[in-house]
Amino acid sequence: MDKGIIALAADHAGFELKAALKAELEGKGREVLDLGAFGPESVDYPDFANALAKALAEGRARWGLAVCGTGIGISIALNRHRHVRAALCHDATSARLAREHNDANVLALGARLIGAEVAKECVQTFLGTAFAGGRHERRVAKLA
Repeated sequence: MDKGIIALAADHAGFELKAALKAELEGKGREVLDLGAFGPESVDYPDFANALAKALAEGRARWGLAVCGTGIGISIALNRHRHVRAALCHDATSARLAREHNDANVLALGARLIGAEVAKECVQTFLGTAFAGGRHERRVAKLA
């Protein structure tokens, strides 16, 4: 499992799930960079997506974990950045395939759509899966 720093970002809808995932990751000895939100007050998910993308671009983190209500908005905002491959996942299988086939570097989750236990499984699977390369390399290269 890659031990790189994980940048966490969420809007108000994803704040609680982000906090639970942060505690889980830190409990397993992982280093995290928490970019907010830091409470349930209404905020705009693109601001947090942009902060996460900047952290990746600057090398302050190797991985990203983004959470909003559905995961859709924050993943759209993240994927506007050329160096980001954010994958919205709903289960461990989609998290595994996002890494294996798409070399995703950000996992996006929807706090209103999945529970904390499924989210934890997604995170562990995502971080524990390597890019398969091979035939997938050509396709991923076209994303850049």
